[in-house]
Order: sequence, then structure tokens, then C-alpha cells
Amino acid sequence: MQKIYPDAASALDGLLRDGMFIAAGGFGLCGIPELLLQAIKEAGTKDLTFASNNAGVDDFGIGILLQTRQVKKMISSYVGENAEFMRQYLSGELELEFNPQGTLAERMRAGGCGIPGFYTKTGVGTVIAEGKEHKDFDGQTYIMERGIFADLAIVKAWKADETGNLVFRKTARNFNPPAAMCGKTCVVEVEEIVPTGSLDPDHIHLPGIYVHRIIQGDHEKRIEQRTTRKREDA
Repeated sequence: MQKIYPDAASALDGLLRDGMFIAAGGFGLCGIPELLLQAIKEAGTKDLTFASNNAGVDDFGIGILLQTRQVKKMISSYVGENAEFMRQYLSGELELEFNPQGTLAERMRAGGCGIPGFYTKTGVGTVIAEGKEHKDFDGQTYIMERGIFADLAIVKAWKADETGNLVFRKTARNFNPPAAMCGKTCVVEVEEIVPTGSLDPDHIHLPGIYVHRIIQGDHEKRIEQRTTRKREDA
């Protein structure tokens, strides 16, 4: 099965439709599938629901789709660096489902493993628990969270081999692997595609069975909050 495509638009061909549910990798500005998000913007696909740790910033990541009003709902953990996200939410233009980060990651992983729901203590006694099933185990109260089953997963990895085995770098490993797992179809953008067999099996973070399409491209190296220390002799 040929998994390698020449560019983001061709890799998404036949997969996009209005109203679909997309799981997107990324943590802060690290590991964002920026080329695939740009292709979705250019395709004009709208009324989208995204499950993602964050929405990037105003002009990067999912933020570019918020600017064009292509996103209907976000399922997220952290939205603090995106002014347009905040504006749309406060004005009632955007639906928002807040999830604790660990809960969101586990919801994605559970979906990828075919698990429809699980119990967690995180969020008990808060607004997160409202409307959710509660159950006691060994004298402790837990709430049930549903696994995420997305129509499409878009992720960014460092390396892929030709069969789709993936290696992530550092913080990009936080949400990209579980996001990749929970999509019916998974499209990956990488910095480098290497020959099959050249990756050490012990270094593979996600097996190629989860990956359907791959593109290679150039990526920005953004810093979300640049902080510097004054030189001692200044």
C-alpha cells in the first residue's frame, strides 16, 4: 500500500467534508501539522469540530481556521495564547468543550484502542463533571469520559519510514501519538521520510498500522513566548 503523497492537498484529497470531526496533534506551537491545516484552510472545509490540546495562535495552527470561521467547535485544554479564539468564544460564535490535558490525551488514546469510555477522578466536583455519569470505586468518586473517535487525524512527526512508522521529537510526542490513533484516517506530515528498515524498532513511537498517508515538507520553528535574560555586563 502506497502511503507517500507529494503534498498536503493531495494527501487530504477525498477525505474532507463539511461538519467533520478532526483530531489534531500539537502542544503549544510544537508539533503542529501546519501544512495540513493550511491545506484545510485552502479547501474551504467548514463547520469543523477539532479535538486538540490548543488552537495555536492567531496566525498559526488551528488559529488560521478560526480566522476564516471554518471551525464550529473546539475540544481543548489550553486556549490562552489565541486572542481570536477568546473573542469568538466570548461572543458565542464558537462552541468550546474544555478537557483537562490528561483526560483529553486519554480520550484520544482510548478511541484509538477501541475503548468507548473510562472513569477518572480528574474533574470530580468541578464544572467538568456536570452532566457526566458518576461512579464510586473503593470509596472514591469517578466520572466517566468518552473515548474520542475522529473522522480524521492530522499530526506532525519528525521522521517516518515508507510504511508509516513514526518518530516524534520531545514535546511533539505529547499529543501527536494519541491524536494519530483516534482517527478513522490518519494523515501525517514529517520532516524526513527514510527507507523502510532504517529506523531502530526500539525508537519507533507509533507503528505504521495507524498511519494511512504521509507527506514530507518544510516547517517553521516558532517560539510561543520568547524570554531572555539580561547579560550581566549590560
